[in-house]
Amino acid sequence: MQWIDTHAHLYGKEFGQDRAAMITRALELGVDKLLLPNIDCASIAGMLALEEQFPGHCHAMMGLHPCYVEENPEPAMALVREWLAKRPFIAVGEIGLDFYWDTTHAEQQYRVFREQLQLAKQYRLPVAIHSRESTRQCIDEVKALQDGQLTGVFHCFSGTLEEAKEVIDLGFYLGIGGVVTFKKSGLDKIVEQVDLQHIVLETDAPYLAPVPYRGKRNESAYIPLIGEKIADIKNLKIEEVAAVTTSNARKLFKSI
Repeated sequence: MQWIDTHAHLYGKEFGQDRAAMITRALELGVDKLLLPNIDCASIAGMLALEEQFPGHCHAMMGLHPCYVEENPEPAMALVREWLAKRPFIAVGEIGLDFYWDTTHAEQQYRVFREQLQLAKQYRLPVAIHSRESTRQCIDEVKALQDGQLTGVFHCFSGTLEEAKEVIDLGFYLGIGGVVTFKKSGLDKIVEQVDLQHIVLETDAPYLAPVPYRGKRNESAYIPLIGEKIADIKNLKIEEVAAVTTSNARKLFKSI
């Protein structure tokens, strides 16, 4: 079986001691493609180094994460624009809105999100959208700019079933990770009612490890555990979950 981890921060300091071994574990389990969302200016070098170290397996995105949007986001956005013009990337990401911790720079978050959606159109790239405590607002922003050119995934989807249907109607995928294995998350009820054709798998490593590793460091080798849970929820064979979600990821991220 082949799997794709569509969202993993494998360049993070959490993997400083065993990064190569961790990636090798994933590859040995058939998690063949590892997509790396950017965070801010500081994460670019490590992300690109990892892509160079594992060519054909690690694929970099370029974007500015909403939690790292400052009062004056222009220097960071100038760097995003510069990199997108300089070389190919798999997607524009990780972008979006985050109103969980702080809304001090909400206005700047909106502005940066809109600009990055436009950059995705310009470069004909999909987007990886972060929507913590802001699913409704992110859907509305995409809807306002959707003219058939925007594609992407609502990473770590945490909205309602109605919002999931809106995401799908916009031509976007739902990114499903370890949270689906949590007993009280409610995500299983949504996955149960959404066609597998609209789902891609992700870890968000090192965060949100699936059961039985909940609370520990997440890694891409745990993608099959997420696939197994989805197979149980939907009463499917795990081979079908692997095949369909991998096909979905290849359709969305066209150059992998």
